[in-house]
Amino acid sequence: MTYDSSPITAIATAPGRGGIGVVRISGKDLHAVVQALFGEQVFKPRHATYIPFTQADGSVIDQGIAIYFKAPHSYTGEDVLELQGHGGPVVMQMLLNRCLEAGRDLGLRLAEPGEFTQRAFMNDKLDLAQAEAVSDLIEASTEAAAKSASQSLSGVFSNVIHNLVEKVVHLRMLVEATLDFPEEEIDFLEKSDARGQLATIQAALKQVFEQAAQGALLREGLNVVLAGQPNVGKSSLLNALAGDDIAIVTPIAGTTRDKVTETIHIEGIPLNIIDTAGIRHHADEHFEAGGEIDLVEAIGIERTWAEVDKADVILHLLDASRGPTRADETIIERFPDSVPVIRIWNKIDLSGHHASVDVMDDATHVYVSAQDHIGIDLLRKELLRIAGWQQTGESLYLARERHLIALKHAHEHLENAAEYAAQNDQSLDLFAEELRLTQDRLNSITGEFTSDDLLGVIFSRFCIGK
Repeated sequence: MTYDSSPITAIATAPGRGGIGVVRISGKDLHAVVQALFGEQVFKPRHATYIPFTQADGSVIDQGIAIYFKAPHSYTGEDVLELQGHGGPVVMQMLLNRCLEAGRDLGLRLAEPGEFTQRAFMNDKLDLAQAEAVSDLIEASTEAAAKSASQSLSGVFSNVIHNLVEKVVHLRMLVEATLDFPEEEIDFLEKSDARGQLATIQAALKQVFEQAAQGALLREGLNVVLAGQPNVGKSSLLNALAGDDIAIVTPIAGTTRDKVTETIHIEGIPLNIIDTAGIRHHADEHFEAGGEIDLVEAIGIERTWAEVDKADVILHLLDASRGPTRADETIIERFPDSVPVIRIWNKIDLSGHHASVDVMDDATHVYVSAQDHIGIDLLRKELLRIAGWQQTGESLYLARERHLIALKHAHEHLENAAEYAAQNDQSLDLFAEELRLTQDRLNSITGEFTSDDLLGVIFSRFCIGK
């Protein structure tokens, strides 16, 4: 990722109409840009100035407020000028064009996605975990996710990582000092309690990972695929879970021809429930005479299997009123081994079963009536259990997949270090190397040790203007 330090500008508010819109400019020295826009007007830093925004010929675009932030006391750590006007899309675009026109000879250009936050990171206003939390806070789909993102943005997650790194650095210092002075012939592992310090670091890392994994659930949610034969109640179950009539429900086989996706929230966890076309084959015993699968339904069934392969959880619906069939067994055989499956026995209002959850060797079986909303709360609890969600009462960090991967790798290096520690002083150099690798993995979370390519990917996913 190359870093272009020329001044940048963009509309910082969301597209569409609003009471207020903001055009933001950031650069190392904006004096010339301000002069090109407003002549000899002097803005007192961090004070609002009511002023007309004009075209080059003096005609007024809008009346609004200008606020000037002098570096380093700004979001980006550079000089920042914010122009706040009426939030119509035409007005905002006219004001942005005027800024670009006035600053063209000064190198002012349109900002890339995430470039304002990227500059905040480059200028040490935010570390990388905090910068990512900015995007997560904007995109949060639940109150719980927003609170966790706010925690990370305030530096809670980063501080925990820094504390872990400090413990690793302290232990590294002791190990490497011993390597530098072997003539001392001290029993380093015993006298410095290196094994005890290592165990403490491992326990702390385990706790951080558990909290981060919970936070990742708040951010990413789960993709839950409803699969089964036609007319077992997949669409009815989707409607019951969503609490609304999302999918069309009829007694006609093959009503759902393509996937229907609805995001619901259970205790703040987003679940992307995907209703799919009923799975059947020409040889299915429940086919009516002459009932052929048409081309559209066949494509829908193909897409069903594609969604099943990508699922985090599969809800396999079966008809409790008729029991399992050979067609159900054929469907089960095609499910991926790595994906958790919950067997949903629907229509217990017709079968005489009671709403219940049975944990069996092959899978967890849940008995419900989607039509009558019986047993739906049991299913919701089972989904949370499968997801690994636990209400711990502790602060969660809205972690990303790369954070979890870094924490897993750090754990693996600490495991290796523990093995070398068990060999006493004979492997201290390898012990020290595993601690160094642990430190690098942890530092990659906050950006103290991160490749330029990764930075480019992270910031390119931000919205323009942030």
